[in-house]
Amino acid sequence: MQEFALQGDGLDSNQALNRFLAGVERRALRMATVSVGNVDDALDLVQDAMMKLASRYAQRPEDQWGPLFQRILQNAITDWHRRSWVKNRWRRFIGGGEGQSDAADPLQDYPDSRQTESVERLQQEDAIANLEQAIHDLSLRQQQAFMLRLWEGLSVEETAQVMGCSQGSVKTHYFRAVSALRARLEDHWP
Repeated sequence: MQEFALQGDGLDSNQALNRFLAGVERRALRMATVSVGNVDDALDLVQDAMMKLASRYAQRPEDQWGPLFQRILQNAITDWHRRSWVKNRWRRFIGGGEGQSDAADPLQDYPDSRQTESVERLQQEDAIANLEQAIHDLSLRQQQAFMLRLWEGLSVEETAQVMGCSQGSVKTHYFRAVSALRARLEDHWP
């Protein structure tokens, strides 16, 4: 993780900010990865969100950093989806097709014969992959409501502030997300 230094503030403020960012880094990266489906883009989004928080809002009280950071990150994810939509629309228009990328290395996905994994581990990985794909397939607002409420543990009120909508809207998006995930993942329930 990158250390962020505040100009004109004491060492305690720098340490508090760095502790906060270290504490949210893994969850934020996971949330962004699930939302955008690409680790590299997710890393960029999380790093940009951290930089914005450190440069613009570090002077705010520490208890405000969590919702501010989540708001910055969710806005970045929303902007990424908008840019991707425009980019993919342009590619379809000029005939490039959606989802075409550089040729992947076929050996990269080839299983390592030295690894022996149990059936349970494979089933768990399959269930996690299905869950991540199901979350990725939700609408952006449902993704945000689900991840902020369940993953980050924010209250309905805090989630509404981060998403910039009403509490009723958060409840609706969260309910629809949970319903869609239950329907899609019913094979994985014990």
